[in-house]
Amino acid sequence: MYLKKVDGPRAVTLPDGSVMTRADLPPADTERWVVSRKAAVVRGVLSGLISREEAVRRYGLSDEEFDGWIRAVRDHGIDALKATALKRYRQS
Repeated sequence: MYLKKVDGPRAVTLPDGSVMTRADLPPADTERWVVSRKAAVVRGVLSGLISREEAVRRYGLSDEEFDGWIRAVRDHGIDALKATALKRYRQS
């Protein structure tokens, strides 16, 4: 079996005890960003699985967009990543 060389770890243990691998991240060509995909990328960056720069480059995100995801999760939890919840969480 051949493993592709990657920078950084292949798997990390999350604070809840679960293990997250690079296979748990959304595909690089993701166009439709649902809450679970956004949350996976945020968890991957915060846990050190991938770097912030790699996430922004891999998924074609702007710095402001990704910072918004991080801020939403930090301030209000995963539910704040829902597009329908933007108004509720934007300025609170």
